[in-house]
Amino acid sequence: MNYSPCILIPIYNHKDTIRNMVERLAPQQLPIFIVDDGSDDATQKVLSELAADYPIIHLFRLAQNGGKGAAVMRGMREAYHAGFSHALQIDADGQHDTHDVQQFIACGVNNPQAVICGKPSYDASVPKGRLYGRYITHFWVRIETLSSAIGDSMCGFRLYPLASTCDLINSVKLPERMDFDIEILVRLAWRGLIFKNIATKVIYPPDGLSHFNMLRDNIRITKMHTRLFFGMLLRLPLLLWRKLPRQKKTQSNHWSHLSERGSSLGLRIIFTCYRLLGEHAARLLLYPVVGYFFLTGKKARAASIDYLQKINLKSGQSTIQANWRGSFQQMMAFAQSGLDKLSAWMGGFDNGRVAFPDREEFNQLLSSGQGALLIASHLGSVEMTRALATSKQRAVVNAVVYTEHAHKFNQTLKQANAEFGVNLIQVSHFGPDTAIMFQEKIDRGEFIVIVGDRTPPAENGRVSQVEFLGESAPFAQGPWILASLLECPVYLFFCLRDKHDYRIHFESFAERIELPRRDRQARLQAYIQQYALRLEAYCLLAPYQWFNFYDFWRQDAASNNKV
Repeated sequence: MNYSPCILIPIYNHKDTIRNMVERLAPQQLPIFIVDDGSDDATQKVLSELAADYPIIHLFRLAQNGGKGAAVMRGMREAYHAGFSHALQIDADGQHDTHDVQQFIACGVNNPQAVICGKPSYDASVPKGRLYGRYITHFWVRIETLSSAIGDSMCGFRLYPLASTCDLINSVKLPERMDFDIEILVRLAWRGLIFKNIATKVIYPPDGLSHFNMLRDNIRITKMHTRLFFGMLLRLPLLLWRKLPRQKKTQSNHWSHLSERGSSLGLRIIFTCYRLLGEHAARLLLYPVVGYFFLTGKKARAASIDYLQKINLKSGQSTIQANWRGSFQQMMAFAQSGLDKLSAWMGGFDNGRVAFPDREEFNQLLSSGQGALLIASHLGSVEMTRALATSKQRAVVNAVVYTEHAHKFNQTLKQANAEFGVNLIQVSHFGPDTAIMFQEKIDRGEFIVIVGDRTPPAENGRVSQVEFLGESAPFAQGPWILASLLECPVYLFFCLRDKHDYRIHFESFAERIELPRRDRQARLQAYIQQYALRLEAYCLLAPYQWFNFYDFWRQDAASNNKV
């Protein structure tokens, strides 16, 4: 069928706004299907006059008010029967900007199989209660579709592909009231349709007529979300199968080239759930979210199982489940760690739940006014430690990150607490300029936190091969070279979860890192091996809490110079 769009307007007693709407739409020269949903005599009179004045209008009437959904579905069927391929739904109350019609039509030309949804941009006229209600619905729609593709599921400005939409409404009983706009999008998503979103201005006229009933319609929407949630569970295998990654092979397996597959979406879903429903609900939500990434993350799953097998071999025991179950447990530990960080920043994690046996040594370091380099790792929760260390503003913490990936979680933390106080410093390699910047911070008595168990992404990022969990593994030289240049104390820093609480391990590594020119490489090798052995010991203590989900031992060496 050729691309042939029309405009669809459901109306119920909007006699004061419909003429202006038609006058603004008429220049588009598109047929206008108006479905009168049992309006009063005054509105019927206006509609009859408009139909006489504008030949492009196709007017249909329902004998009695059936609801917005009933009117839209009647209009879709009529338009499809008349040979139109697409219907641009727009409400009759004058809220939507008709200047955006051409954007919707043009987007439909380029995406004929997609649903084009309006994503509202509101001014000060929007009622706050309606706005907050939309946020709740957006959250549930993302759960029900396992996607953030639908930018706004309640906006009444959208372009439907009629063939697939009419097939849906003819085969499934859809609600006919205000819950229609939401459910039809969710069900179209279940059928595999793609969605495009167009930003559009939406206003709430002071004298506007709204048929939304806060009590009745919110009850309807609540029941609808309950029904759709269980419908999602029934379709879960299919929805997850559709999301299996079809990625092209990359030239490098280096960890910095691996994208954080949808993790920002998972974080946003959990963050929204935490704010709306509380910590317990957010923890329950971890299971389906982690389940999705577990099922679709073949490489991460394989790397996890390989690591757990090395743990068993090194310990000489088989207490760790080095299989799918153990891998899922490790990924759940990672998700729980993230939620704990979020809880700490929002004030839901009491400092009393964090044991710090070496606090006195840490306090002495703070009191001395001397800066220090803290070598951490991806074992446990470094971010949790930062949150607690800076909660009383006793220390200035500068966290070194290698890529932009690390910013995603910290952006979520900033949404939770505007006083997020950790300075993130992104580096690709360590050079003289980096050393000078860090030296200034150390001289001011600040702390620099850097992980020692990831190699830098830059081509000049040198590594040393040392033994870790029974096999040779690459560890970055950069942190130790930086420490020698800064001439400051170096500490190891771990924060491990113990059931429901955390325990900070803070130990002195060296008063100074010395790398004399004569035996520089040998000293480097010794320092890095010493760090790897301490990391190994803590991994054996908390095996599920090491969060490097890639092949740590056999990374692509093309971007690293080994010694």
